[in-house]
Amino acid sequence: MTRYALAGLFMVGLIAIVYVLMSAGSGKQDANPYAKFATGPLTNLDVSSAGGAASEAEFLEADGSTGTLAEFRGKTVLVNFWATWCPPCEKEMPSLGALQTARGGDRFEIVAISVDSQEDLDYAARRLTELGAANIPLRATPPDRDNYELVYESGVRGFPTSILYGPDGTEIARISGDVDWASFEAVGFIDAVLEGR
Repeated sequence: MTRYALAGLFMVGLIAIVYVLMSAGSGKQDANPYAKFATGPLTNLDVSSAGGAASEAEFLEADGSTGTLAEFRGKTVLVNFWATWCPPCEKEMPSLGALQTARGGDRFEIVAISVDSQEDLDYAARRLTELGAANIPLRATPPDRDNYELVYESGVRGFPTSILYGPDGTEIARISGDVDWASFEAVGFIDAVLEGR
């Protein structure tokens, strides 16, 4: 073989290896049936952590008791991490309230967990009402230990972050940044999950 033929074979082999490696890396996102919803207002939808278990860390309920995401097993839950000092968090809150009104019930619930300081929780509760999300109970990170345990264990890297968990308590998808949850695309995504399609 000439050296040009060997160089050509080497290049073909290299291209094949790169193709195989790139195909293997993108499989999880592409294989997930919900990846197709990552368009329009859901452009940042991420299914790469799908199948991961929900954190067992506690959060504070509106009445002062503690709760965990395990309490919601049996229903699909959209967990929204937010704060009153976060303009994008407040921007999406009215649409979360609308989604809770439209789809909330025995099969679906929005769990909004505030990361505000304990001194600001009364203000956070007022803001939920003012922002049109009075139908979503205020929940918060607890004050008495590492109050970001649930945030860290959930892999939240910024606010707002919403994580959708299935009835079995495993992650379906997550999205960072504000989303119009009342949009056709977002409601269609939630409906597809609830219908198992």
